[in-house]
Order: sequence, then structure tokens, then C-alpha cells
Amino acid sequence: MDLFNRLEAINFLFKKAYRFFSRGSSMRHILIINPKGGCGKSTIATSIAGYYADAGKDVALADYDTQESSMTWLKSRPENRPRIIGIQGHLNGLSGIPKNIDLVVMDAPARANGRKLRDLIRLADTIIFPVLPSPIDIDASIGHLEDLLSRSKIVDRKAKIALVANRVKENTLSFDKLDSYLEKQKIPYVATLRESQNYIKCFERGLGIHELAPYLAYTDWEQWQPLIDWLESKRSLPTN
Repeated sequence: MDLFNRLEAINFLFKKAYRFFSRGSSMRHILIINPKGGCGKSTIATSIAGYYADAGKDVALADYDTQESSMTWLKSRPENRPRIIGIQGHLNGLSGIPKNIDLVVMDAPARANGRKLRDLIRLADTIIFPVLPSPIDIDASIGHLEDLLSRSKIVDRKAKIALVANRVKENTLSFDKLDSYLEKQKIPYVATLRESQNYIKCFERGLGIHELAPYLAYTDWEQWQPLIDWLESKRSLPTN
């Protein structure tokens, strides 16, 4: 058996185990947010939705942005892939969401603040905050992070938050600055995701990064694994 077939076999066994042990939990809400636009929230949200749907979860993808990038991705999703329920969150919030849903992935809009930000945080169990490797994005994230971390739900650990470096080109000065900045934060810095044409392919085809063939996306799978490990650990879950 060659390497790619072995990887696919391991992936299949993992999914079977995941389906067996993960059923019966209450609905979970994962929020992808950074009020700075263009930081790849929809890319991360759609790949998380695709990963869990492919692993046997009943998944809803709630798009709170009027541009509806996540809903555009969902319209391209092949019929032979596990179904993901699309929710236009910017119109009606999560009203009408099916009761059998295991996981809601919420794609926050740019410039989310005030009441809108409060309402999104109120719903969230787990928050992912992606940051791009540019001085503008790093500077913008400082105030946004301080705002998030001051919210009582996060202070009381009723929602857990983690940082992700997104669209990174390694061995560049801009990444070194971002890496140093994120390492200094008091919340988990869990993953570094490269800038890759694979994400463009995924968006065009309605797929998550884990739904691409291993020979195409093995490097990306490796980079995603720390984020997946964090999401599947108690560290990402609210403190009761």
C-alpha cells in the first residue's frame, strides 16, 4: 500500500471512531471572528465546516456577512459530499436552525462591533481569531483582541479563544513579526496556515481543505492539525 492510500485508510478509520464517540453531545457554536476585513475568516469557517461534516457531524454554517462568501462556497458544494446546512445569519440570526445540528460554524462579518459583536460572543462556545502577516493587520488586531478579551463571557471562561496566523509566507520578515506578536499574547496561538492555491481550489469547488486529495493538501493538513487538536480538546470548551 503506497503512502497516499495509507493516509486515506488512516483518515477513514479516524472518521469512523470520531462518529462513534462524538454523537450525543449538545449543539456547539464555533465563531470565526476578526473585525478587520480580509483576514480569511470565510476560508477557515468553510474548512472547519467541511472537516466536521466529513467526520460525521450534522453541521450548520451561519454566514453573518452580507457578502455571503460562505453561502457562495456552499452553493458550489458537490452533492456527493456530506451535507452542510446554510444559514443566512445576517438576516435572521440562528432562528430556524434544525434541532439535530451538532455543530454551528459562525462566519462573522467585518467591522463587527457594538451590539452585533456582543450577540455573536453570547452565542459562541469557541472563538477563533485569525490574523494576517501585515503591519496593518497586526496593528488592527491589537484593539480588537483587547475588546474581545475584556468581554465578561471570555473573562469568565464561558467561551474559549485561540489565535491563528493565516495566509503566511514562511521565512519572511512580515511573518516573523506576526509570529512574535502572537507568541506574546496570553491566549493560545494554535496554528500557522500558509498562503496556498489549495484554498482557492476549495472555495471554487465547495470543499474544505481536508476534503482535497492527500497528494494535493498533505502539507495543509499538517498545518491544520494543531488547530483541529485544540478544537477537539477540553481547552477549547467553556468552563462549566
